[in-house]
Amino acid sequence: MKFISATGFLFIFLFSCTFSQEDDKFATLRKEMVNKQIIANGIRNPQTIKAMLKVPRHLFVPKEYINRAYEDTPLPIGYNQTISQPFIVAYMTELARPSKNKKVLEIGTGSGYQAAVLAEIVDTVYTIEIIPELAREAEERLKRLGYKNIIVKTGDGYNGWKEHAPFDIIMVTAATDHIPQPLLDQLAENGRLIMPVGPQWSAQRLVLAVKKNGKIERTQLAMVRFVPLLRSQ
Repeated sequence: MKFISATGFLFIFLFSCTFSQEDDKFATLRKEMVNKQIIANGIRNPQTIKAMLKVPRHLFVPKEYINRAYEDTPLPIGYNQTISQPFIVAYMTELARPSKNKKVLEIGTGSGYQAAVLAEIVDTVYTIEIIPELAREAEERLKRLGYKNIIVKTGDGYNGWKEHAPFDIIMVTAATDHIPQPLLDQLAENGRLIMPVGPQWSAQRLVLAVKKNGKIERTQLAMVRFVPLLRSQ
């Protein structure tokens, strides 16, 4: 039988307390983020609010930005990509009208934060990232956090993921000047597609596309600014 010395017990206690204090700190910051940035700006969907309260955004940003994780701003995640502003994540999530029985396709995994928020609500999230390093890091991070309903693929998201179509929700977190036809084709009846449409490296318009009786109805919404949708060629 092994015995732990008094010094060992003290180390374990202090180590546990440090982690507990860190968890409490970030939980408090997360609550402030939701109250001041999300609810205060009109987000009302209870499932979206619950997911934003739960997902630890500080674990989806590089270490040098961890203390800024709950600020009302996008942050760099490397490879000229960003993690979206918390309000935009909540806004796009609410627009998607997620629910437990729905299947999501996300284009632009990034660090995996938006996928994690959606996965707290929906049945399955299929997410595609064109940058191999980001895809690998996101997949490892999501597995580490216990998400079993997120499937990550490295590839060109423009063409969607036909093998798993149709999708109830398609969310594109990068901008191009049009909605890719393959994504519209893979949208389920009454499905909702949300993506920024407009010029690269400039302001774009967030567009909601809904498929009704096989036809697409488009609604232009808020002005946003996203990184460009990258293509494999």
